[in-house]
Amino acid sequence: MTILIGYVPTPAGEAALDLALAEAVVRDTDVVIVNSPRHGSTVDPHLVGEQDDEALLTRARQAGVTAVVDHAEHTADLADTFEDLVQQTGADLIVIGLRKRSAVGKLIMGSDAQRILLQSSVPVLAAKATR
Repeated sequence: MTILIGYVPTPAGEAALDLALAEAVVRDTDVVIVNSPRHGSTVDPHLVGEQDDEALLTRARQAGVTAVVDHAEHTADLADTFEDLVQQTGADLIVIGLRKRSAVGKLIMGSDAQRILLQSSVPVLAAKATR
């Protein structure tokens, strides 16, 4: 069993990481921390670097969880990227963070989180940032 974590360095991403690590301890399983750059994007404030990768892995180790960080590139369809990773890793759970968005924002921009929730072949656990 593996848990996929959708991670970006935001309060919602931190909430997803914390929840997924706690869930991994309960399930006695490993995690894949997914920080997925958009295909062709060279500058993205949500991407984590090698130093950040090591900090994430240290947090997982401190929780008693085996982890890897995956920087799988995605196109416009992040839900498909997660589904591909489910197939590749044999994951049985996805954990994502949610942030508040207006109805107009969701209508115009869409919602990767909503598409992951609706299209995933495995259960999805959503974490909400507390700050």
